[in-house]
Amino acid sequence: MQIRKMTHEDLPSASALCLEAFMLAVAPALSAQGVETFTKVAAQEAFAERMAHDNLMLICVAEGTLVGLIELKEGRHVAMLFVAPTWQRRGVGKRLLSAALEQARADVVTVRASLSSVPAYERYGFALAGEVGEFAGLTYQPMEKRLTI
Repeated sequence: MQIRKMTHEDLPSASALCLEAFMLAVAPALSAQGVETFTKVAAQEAFAERMAHDNLMLICVAEGTLVGLIELKEGRHVAMLFVAPTWQRRGVGKRLLSAALEQARADVVTVRASLSSVPAYERYGFALAGEVGEFAGLTYQPMEKRLTI
């Protein structure tokens, strides 16, 4: 497994991976509005636009295939973390998160976790940080991880 920065050549695979994992794990519990919102966020053009800004985007490549990605916004917020369904529970998410946190620029890193991903974030050391919220049809649990003691 190799972790590296995402390039423009990775955009089609990255978008497809996010949509596949989202549709399987998250979409069934959301409204049509939530699915539409996420589809726009995970589009190649949206990724490209965020790449041009201050968002760190890392991917994991295994056996020549993109199997996971993480997006760290402003050095302090996990905006996305997705692992291909066939590669889940094999250390991909943990490696991506560790690589991103090495480049964090804050003492506390936050995430708005989909409800189905809360147990994974808890395994990664995140704690609940507020009530479940909703934005544009996306339901999320605020969580945070303190990086310094």
